[in-house]
Amino acid sequence: MTSPPRAVLAGASGFIGTALVRDLRDRGYAVVRIGRNGPEVRWDDPVGVRTAVDGADLLVNLAGRSVGCRYHDRNRAEIYASRIGTTTQLAQAVHAAAAPPRLWLNASTATIYRHAMDRPQTEDGGELGSGFSVDVARDWEQAFFADDLPGTRRVALRMAIVLGNGGALTMLRRAARFGLGGPQLDGWWPAHQRYRGIGPTPTAPAVHAPSTGGRQKFSWIHLDDLLRAIAFIDTHAQIEGPVNLSAPEVSDNRTLMAQLRRTVRAPFGLPAPRWLLEPGMLVLRQESELVLKSRWVLPERLLAAGFAFAHPELAGALEDLAAQ
Repeated sequence: MTSPPRAVLAGASGFIGTALVRDLRDRGYAVVRIGRNGPEVRWDDPVGVRTAVDGADLLVNLAGRSVGCRYHDRNRAEIYASRIGTTTQLAQAVHAAAAPPRLWLNASTATIYRHAMDRPQTEDGGELGSGFSVDVARDWEQAFFADDLPGTRRVALRMAIVLGNGGALTMLRRAARFGLGGPQLDGWWPAHQRYRGIGPTPTAPAVHAPSTGGRQKFSWIHLDDLLRAIAFIDTHAQIEGPVNLSAPEVSDNRTLMAQLRRTVRAPFGLPAPRWLLEPGMLVLRQESELVLKSRWVLPERLLAAGFAFAHPELAGALEDLAAQ
């Protein structure tokens, strides 16, 4: 009897990783998970990591400390090191493997692009931004693509905000239910150092335009389409390099919050100018960048390869998730 192909998944504990484990198993993979506490292989067991990777058909790395926190020095260092360190360790394992994985998918983020209000950012025509979040993403991808691995196809998954019953959507729904479901409005705020660059070549903090009026772009992807896109990339060998995982319909913050109010049946939503937003984010232990940065990302490579989104429109995606 033929053994099922092995998929090695690093970072399986979050709501994306948990869903991906189920999906991989449904597609016939035997899944081996790497994490701080396993459950199959631990990061502090380099021999175990190399053994898991050698002979695997598919390697997926979602590992990294959550960015849902305040960007103080300790958190900044952990966010950066957890991504660069795990990716470097896996690259060493792939390089040493007698039978390297056919495909390696490594998480990245669509926040690598600049604050964009003028035009969409694509894989070939997009412009990288600056500051902490961008530097993390840039160095993460550099670590991923650094070595020559001729036997392994590599794809960096530049994920937009993933909409599912977990993650950022949970916080935004909560705000809408409590009457705070209006637009988040940028504006003046005292300077701070949390968004400064990081890594060997840190960039200057990004400067966002304060006059967006709640129209900062919101790029997103439904969790189901994220899983379908990963399966699509798996079976389409021509796709490699950075790939934007975002719905083809971009929205904006004001529209997002109005549609969230409808899905949670909130009768009103107070707007949150920055002087009110910042104290609220401090209480929630989050950063305002999550809702104030204009993310305008299009999935050019996926669409060119023929991928069809099941949830291309934001209103339908939110209604689908509310019904789950």
